[in-house]
Amino acid sequence: MKSRSLKVVVTRKLPAPVENRMKELFDVKLQENLTPMIPEKLFETLKGADILVPTLGDKIDKKLLAKSGKNLKLIANYGAGFDHIDIKSAIEKGIIVSNTPDVLTDDTADVTMALVLGVPRRLSEGVRIMESGNWKGWYPTALMGSRISGKLLGILGMGRIGQAVAFRAQNFGLKIHYHNRRRLHTETEAILKANYCSSLDSMLRKIDILSIHVPHTPSTFHLLN
Repeated sequence: MKSRSLKVVVTRKLPAPVENRMKELFDVKLQENLTPMIPEKLFETLKGADILVPTLGDKIDKKLLAKSGKNLKLIANYGAGFDHIDIKSAIEKGIIVSNTPDVLTDDTADVTMALVLGVPRRLSEGVRIMESGNWKGWYPTALMGSRISGKLLGILGMGRIGQAVAFRAQNFGLKIHYHNRRRLHTETEAILKANYCSSLDSMLRKIDILSIHVPHTPSTFHLLN
């Protein structure tokens, strides 16, 4: 049943199935924009909303929340990250903030492995040469890269995504080292064939490839110089 009592404002164009379902359920204001709104436009769009559906790149800061209407009770972020939302200010105004943790875990891990494979094998460089029409044919040293089998992969941050990367990486013959705030259970380490490093510096001295999977917080800002 469609609830016309709830006014939902979406900040960016979303996939058609999502938009269609929202139109069935809510009094929803959709967008055609693919880029983030400027603050002034975002504020105007927000007026009178019961629920705001932002995405990555839409800065929901203290200044914006201070001007939001009294009806705003939920910020339903379209994405797993919420670095762009001032959580403290939202809580002070009694606004609930939700996100979608875990829905992109496998997808992010897949992209990570694409990068781990693509960089040493110089895949993007090869594609650029072929698209430019400058491909001269194969020769023994053409785009010579390096294999990843047997290399040491260091994973910084062994949460859901880090573990999903480790699971995939071991199947490519990579040896796994990781650094995390807390050590994983020995059973999990055994499944992932992952070796714990008690300090980041000690891990960096050992590894060939580094994959970073930590949230962007004050404690992780400039974790690597």
